[in-house]
Amino acid sequence: MSSSLSVYLLDVATTRALVGSRDDQLLNAIRAGFGDDLTRDDDYHSYAIEQGSPTADEALSAVIHGGPFSENQDHTFQYSYAYQRICSLTGSFLPNDCFTPHKGDWLSVVDQGLEALGITAVSVDAFSRSDLPDPLPYTYAPGCGEWTPEQIGQALQQFEDTKRAVERSGQAPPLEPEVLDAVMQCLTWMRHAEARPGYGVIGFRS
Repeated sequence: MSSSLSVYLLDVATTRALVGSRDDQLLNAIRAGFGDDLTRDDDYHSYAIEQGSPTADEALSAVIHGGPFSENQDHTFQYSYAYQRICSLTGSFLPNDCFTPHKGDWLSVVDQGLEALGITAVSVDAFSRSDLPDPLPYTYAPGCGEWTPEQIGQALQQFEDTKRAVERSGQAPPLEPEVLDAVMQCLTWMRHAEARPGYGVIGFRS
């Protein structure tokens, strides 16, 4: 079974603050922009909804209003999808062809490639975790993670340090072509964020 990674460029702090903001204008904008998507998701998750899961719209309303949330962990995936819709509306979608689709431990493999280039401040496998803003409940999938502006700045400095070391030694770390392509895509995301003060990256693995 393959997985996908959706990555967004946005102001991380501002985006997290939208959770519990009670911004009904935002809620209505998402409903208008994702109406068909909400309906399709309800059809796809109809069994879970029959078992008590919130609908996509109910989950979206709960995320914007800061609750109430289901205490059943089998239902909390809906809140992560709702948060992703907020990111999709307020952020810019970043190229993800090196990561969608992917199988197995590909994100960890790319992390190893980043580490080979001295980059340890960020991790693509972090997008598999449940790093959702409070008070959203934990969910296994879809995973969510973020790269803050500070982490991105540190990661880019680590990459520049490695580049200088390679120039001095004349020896670059050996990376498989597909891993190198994925690492370069990660660096492209970071360059986009670097160009916009306060911006970072939020990613979702599903």
